[in-house]
Amino acid sequence: SGKPNSRSIPLEWEDTYGNALLSGVRYKKGGLVINDTGLYFVYSKVYFRGQSCNNQPLNHKVFMRNSKYPQDLVLMEEKIMNYCTTGQMWAHSSYLGAVFNLTSADHLYVNVSELSLVNFEESKTFFGLYKL
Repeated sequence: SGKPNSRSIPLEWEDTYGNALLSGVRYKKGGLVINDTGLYFVYSKVYFRGQSCNNQPLNHKVFMRNSKYPQDLVLMEEKIMNYCTTGQMWAHSSYLGAVFNLTSADHLYVNVSELSLVNFEESKTFFGLYKL
């Protein structure tokens, strides 16, 4: 069985945002649940910003959970290093997007390393997918 510490904490999204997504998907507890097996383009953008730079590594990942696997399966991940000047205000975007073969009942989530550094304005930080 999977180790408990191998599981990530998913970001929570607005339900209204989830309802705006296309058919074949539903929103549940921070994740997108696949209804129809098939090929999907999955994307996520996260806008990080801070008042004072200390260049702590920033992680942005999209991962999947499924009853068949005990552990999180990472689909896409970016680790950002050395992105700002020490002590200065800063901002940095991370964008992930790729095509995956997803199965009915797969749950997809986004996780970041530093929640306090995320700007949740809809135009800057988002998560979605569409069936191809």
